[in-house]
Amino acid sequence: MRFLPVGPRTLLVELADLEATLALFDALLDSPIDGVTEIIPAARTLMIRVAPGYAADGALAALVMARQPAPNTVRQETPVETVEIPMTYDGADLADVARHLGLTVAEVIATHQAATWAVAFCGFAPGFAYMTCDDPRFDLPRRPAPRTRIPAGSVALAARFCGIYPQDTPGGWQLIGTTRVPMWDLSRDPPALLRPGVRARFVEGVADIRPSAAIPEPQGRLALTVVQTAFPIVFQDEGRPGQGGQGISASGALDRGAMRRANRAVGNPSDAPVLEITLGPVQLRAERPVTLALTGAGQATVAGHPMPTAFALDTGDEVLIPPPGTGMRSYLALRGGFDVASVLGSAATDTLAFVGPEALTAGARLYAANRPATAIAAPEDQPALPKPGDVVDLPVTLGPRADWFSAGMIRHFLSQDWLVTPQSSRVGIRLEGAPITPDDARELPSEGTETGAIQIPHSGQPVLFLADHPLTGGYPVIATLLPSALDLAGQIPPGARIRFTAAAAFHDIKVQP
Repeated sequence: MRFLPVGPRTLLVELADLEATLALFDALLDSPIDGVTEIIPAARTLMIRVAPGYAADGALAALVMARQPAPNTVRQETPVETVEIPMTYDGADLADVARHLGLTVAEVIATHQAATWAVAFCGFAPGFAYMTCDDPRFDLPRRPAPRTRIPAGSVALAARFCGIYPQDTPGGWQLIGTTRVPMWDLSRDPPALLRPGVRARFVEGVADIRPSAAIPEPQGRLALTVVQTAFPIVFQDEGRPGQGGQGISASGALDRGAMRRANRAVGNPSDAPVLEITLGPVQLRAERPVTLALTGAGQATVAGHPMPTAFALDTGDEVLIPPPGTGMRSYLALRGGFDVASVLGSAATDTLAFVGPEALTAGARLYAANRPATAIAAPEDQPALPKPGDVVDLPVTLGPRADWFSAGMIRHFLSQDWLVTPQSSRVGIRLEGAPITPDDARELPSEGTETGAIQIPHSGQPVLFLADHPLTGGYPVIATLLPSALDLAGQIPPGARIRFTAAAAFHDIKVQP
């Protein structure tokens, strides 16, 4: 068992194999550790997060170590339920799978149906479950080159796992068939059909599917109309932490400090949903008298006049938010709050997982919730934000996979200024510079990733994960941004450069006696 650093409140526990990982996961669920808020299981690791006021340190490692089951402990899992999944065996790789297993296609189908597939963990996309069975023959390599698009409902195999793609996405697993059964449906509770503890059996056939329930429409009073916007606008709040069991990250505002300041400026609770505006220009029309606040990168103008942080509009007034000179994102709050549907406890729009309200474009209508509001707070100082050409220092914790890179590569990573490219998004900041290559050429089994993780894909060009990042990833993470720097990272525009700084060298977390 190794304990690898991720950040001040997150550590990664590495174990020998999937069985040991799931046995420890069960033990931690049976005997919870005070302060632990979420555990993300994966193929050989558990990513453990703790609440504010707790530390992911050697003391936590000791508490985890004390719960390690004895060797050769038989895992006693009680199935949550067993589901039957009708499917058609029409996958493009079915014949290749048969050749690899030394079976006929008919024998592959019969063997796949004879197995009971247990959900080990979820990740990659909402509702995507990694399922295993007791038949050792199901241990298949990924395809040499991933497909750029795999249709939703594709049933696939890779390594020891079987999975069903819940949405159209790239992927490198071996396709053996398709099912019409939706893996992710917000009208179900919970939305993910396959979750840890669920078992599945596959039968040949076509499922009878009913339409999903629609997200409720707003019932409040019309407040604003989007006249124009250069980029889609999204609702954001504090996000939906704790949904790792269903395969989704927390999402939420990229600059949470700016979101909270906007809400306080109009007397809302600091975590009320706001509009997150990327760059600009954006033009909005008031359909009734409203009080708004804008924080972050932008400066609101009405009839050509700059507005303070909080300002009022009469019916018919239009507010313009031009592209900012510094920063990347602005946050607009409405006094009394927006009337927007909550999905899994949050109004945040996750642009990767397609969870939450739809993004807003020209013509979108925004409704007021008219919730009670308090006195408007005094204006707060706005932090200075970077502009294109600036070099921004971001502090990191080296790890959890810094040991996959030589000392020279670590120095190379920390010493150069990485260019922020226009391909960046809410999923992550894509960087450009002299490539980073790992010493270890092995394929990394999928493991949990934290917001702020800096992943090194095959290209050697780092990707700094932001709020909409995938829950798990299969490329080594060389370092992870400190949580205190996440707001600033969300405001770094294309054309700026990032230099990473580490306070300490990489080392495993030592268990405290």
